Amino acid sequence: MIITCIAIDDEPLALKQIQSYVDKTPFLENIGGFDHAISALQFVQENKVDLMFVDINLPDLSGLDFVKSLNNPPRIIFTTAYSEYALEGFKVDALDYLLKPISYSDFLKAANKAKNWFVAQALQNPNIKSNDEFLLIKSEHKIVRINLADIKYIEGMREYIRIHLLGQKPIMTLMSMKKMEESLPEKQFMRVHRSYLVNLSSITTIERMRIVFDDKVYIPVGDQYKEKFQEYLDKNFLV
Repeated sequence: MIITCIAIDDEPLALKQIQSYVDKTPFLENIGGFDHAISALQFVQENKVDLMFVDINLPDLSGLDFVKSLNNPPRIIFTTAYSEYALEGFKVDALDYLLKPISYSDFLKAANKAKNWFVAQALQNPNIKSNDEFLLIKSEHKIVRINLADIKYIEGMREYIRIHLLGQKPIMTLMSMKKMEESLPEKQFMRVHRSYLVNLSSITTIERMRIVFDDKVYIPVGDQYKEKFQEYLDKNFLV
């Protein structure tokens, strides 16, 4: 998961520090830095911003008033040199509060808190729409159409899944295997392992209860799935 970020701070060194912390954090992407809220306002209205690091003490328009002015604000992590503003920050549903001077370890804790929030939201609201012919998947800020016939198998990777396709690069999206399984037609796809869903029409070789694809990928059939998979074999394959 990549979280797009901007930072707003009227102190040049503080702004540079936050942006450098964003740049060194693998799951964050720095897409802008601003020294006052007015210039940030137009950017947020015209661009997709997931997370903002906002100094509370800004000229002209405070960080708190800036966030309150947004109809549908991104997630917020406030920064300030004054601890008494912490309660006010949480009143506008901020994810966290960083007290200056900010160490990278404190920054990373707040960033991980934000990542956990985005992961939880994505798992509750999976980025998928489907019918009997294709899926629409959100991947890397794009909506991708995937024809069901092109899917070889689907691999679970913790909170992500990787969709392996015929003649194409795999596509990754943030979703649980359970949600993906529920979105696929049962007659065409089968869960054969806690980490694998296979397109039954793509199976050409089975070796010792392992499904073999043409690129020498061996997918094991898990113990809890063997009975159902064997029933499928008995109905569809000549022995």
